[in-house]
Amino acid sequence: MNFDPRQTIIAGVLVLFLGKYLNRKIPILRQYNIPEPVTGGLVASLFFGLIYLVTGVEITFSTHYRDILLVVFFTAIGLSTEMKSIIRGGKVLLLFTLFAIAYIFFQNYLGILIARLFDLAPATGILAGSAALQGGHGNIVSWAPILSEQHGVKNAMEVGMLSATFGLIIGGTLGGPVAKYLIRRHHLKSREGDEVTIGTRHGENLTIDYYSILTILLMLSLSIGIGIYLHELLDKIHFTLPLFATCMLGGVLLAWLSPLLIPKMRCLPHSPTLRIANDLSLGLFLAMAMMSLKFWELGDEALFIVVSIVVQTVAILLFSVFLLFRVMGRNYDAAVLSAGYIGSAMGATPTAMANMAAVTQEHGPSPIAFAVIPIVGAFIIQVSNAVVINIMLMWLG
Repeated sequence: MNFDPRQTIIAGVLVLFLGKYLNRKIPILRQYNIPEPVTGGLVASLFFGLIYLVTGVEITFSTHYRDILLVVFFTAIGLSTEMKSIIRGGKVLLLFTLFAIAYIFFQNYLGILIARLFDLAPATGILAGSAALQGGHGNIVSWAPILSEQHGVKNAMEVGMLSATFGLIIGGTLGGPVAKYLIRRHHLKSREGDEVTIGTRHGENLTIDYYSILTILLMLSLSIGIGIYLHELLDKIHFTLPLFATCMLGGVLLAWLSPLLIPKMRCLPHSPTLRIANDLSLGLFLAMAMMSLKFWELGDEALFIVVSIVVQTVAILLFSVFLLFRVMGRNYDAAVLSAGYIGSAMGATPTAMANMAAVTQEHGPSPIAFAVIPIVGAFIIQVSNAVVINIMLMWLG
C-alpha cells in the first residue's frame, strides 16, 4: 500500500498529534525530554509493523514533503542563528569539532573490531559505524554499493539501513534523559534573557500576526533561493554538500544582512513566528521519518547489528557524559550540547535538534548549542565523515 504525498503529510500530522498527546498524558516522557515526534513516530512504526506481520500488507510513504520539510527546517535554523552566538561560541565550536571528528575515527574502529569478532568483512563495521550513524539513511545509499562491490560486504544496504534506523531511535530517545541527568546532577541552569530557538517553553504563549507570517515566508523563500544557488555553485567545482546545508547557510547570510539592509526590521532570530516554523517543520519531518521505519527487515546479520548498536550506544553515552560534557565546560550549554551530540552521532542532525528542543523547552534556552550543533552536523561532519571513511578503507586495504 503506497501513500501519496498528500496522504503522507496527513499521516505525519496525525502522528505528531499522537506524540504530543502521549507526552502530555505520560509525564515520564516529558520529564526525560523525549521528543514528541519520536514518541508518536515509534508508536506508529510499531503499529504499521504489526499490520505487516498480521496481514502481509506493507505500507510505504512518500518522501516528497518530508525532504522539503528538512530543507525548510534547516533554513529556519539558519535564520534563527545570530552571529554573536557563533562568535560567543567560537572556542566551543572549535573544541566540539575536534572531538566530533576524533569520534568518527573511534566509531569506525569500534565497528571494525565487532565485525571481525563476527567473522565478517572488516568494512562491514564502517557501514554499521559512522556511515550509518553519523551519515544516516541517505549516506548509506551512497556507500553501500561501494562497500559491497569493492570490499566484500554482504547485504550492505540492509546492514546499513537497519543500523541507521536503530541509531535514529536510540539517538532520539537517549539524548534527552542524558541532558536531564547532567542538569540535575550538576544543578545547572540556563542564562537569563536568552530565548528558546525552537518552539516555546512549556506553558509559554507566543503572539504571531499576519505581517510576521508574511515576513518569515519571504525570508524562508529568499534563503532557500540563496541555498539552491550555492548548491549549484559548489557542484560546479565538484564540492558537494546536501541542499539543506547550503540552504541553512543561506539563512545565516540573510539573517546577518537583513538588519543592515532594512534597519527597522525586527531581529529575525527573536521572531516568535520563526520559532513556530522551526518547531513545526522539525516535528513533521521527524514524525514522518520515524513512522516510515521498518523493523521487520532484519537479515542474516541481525545479531551483528544488535551487538554493534548496543556497543556503540554504551560508547557514545560514556563519551558524552564523561568526556564531552567536561571538555565543553560542565555547564548548562555543555549538557544541551551532549544531548544534541548523542542525537547527531547516533542518528542525524534533525534528531540532535529535536533532542535539544525538548531539553530547552523544559529547562531554558541555549543559543550556543543551537549555533554549534547545526554548523558541525550539517557542514563539518558531512565532509569529515566521507574523508574519515576513505582513510579507514585505505587502512583496511
